[in-house]
Amino acid sequence: MIRAVGPGAAFYDLDGTLVRTNLVHVLLFYARNDRGLLKSLQRTAVSVAGIPLFFAAERVSRQAFNEVFFRFFRGLTADRLRLLAEELWEQVLEPALRPEAAELIRRSRAQGLRQVLVTGAFDLAVAPLVRELGFDDCGANRLDLADGRATGHLVPPVMAGAAKAGWIRAYAEREGLSLGSSYAYADSLSDLPMLSVVGRPTAVNPDAGLRRVAREQGWPVLWLS
Repeated sequence: MIRAVGPGAAFYDLDGTLVRTNLVHVLLFYARNDRGLLKSLQRTAVSVAGIPLFFAAERVSRQAFNEVFFRFFRGLTADRLRLLAEELWEQVLEPALRPEAAELIRRSRAQGLRQVLVTGAFDLAVAPLVRELGFDDCGANRLDLADGRATGHLVPPVMAGAAKAGWIRAYAEREGLSLGSSYAYADSLSDLPMLSVVGRPTAVNPDAGLRRVAREQGWPVLWLS
């Protein structure tokens, strides 16, 4: 049993939890908006063709999925990624934000909890969302950059599964937070390690696997429209 002593935080998954989108939506947005019409169309075509590969990798492991997925960003500049991230927020993520998500964060903050996003998306893409929703911190994947361009690889650790839980543990220790007093919100069975590391886990719009675990463990289930 995790003891609840000291100040806590609220840790949130992003895709499927706070927003209705997923990583593929992010990739397709960047592909459609890459410089030059021909290049944009080529990247979009490659991205669409790669979608079956994404889901095959995800069935093996979420980490394998991430490693395959981020290869498609190879060659994009950090400046371009940052610039398009603002449009990504306005055109894709904000419209897909679950209506009750901002209120959930607001109520949690009012309880004195630190608000932390923990996501498999990459940091440059979600920076506007982190700012607009008022998160205090963010644990996200980081694209490896060489001379200001994405190499197609991630800087370890890859934020998925147990790595998310490890990041939360390290963050709580560094910031002097109590995991027992902390909350976590996620929608997928792949995020079970993240939910299990805190004293107050909540399944949000859970998939069938997580719904079963939540029922067995007596965890609350939250349905956001």
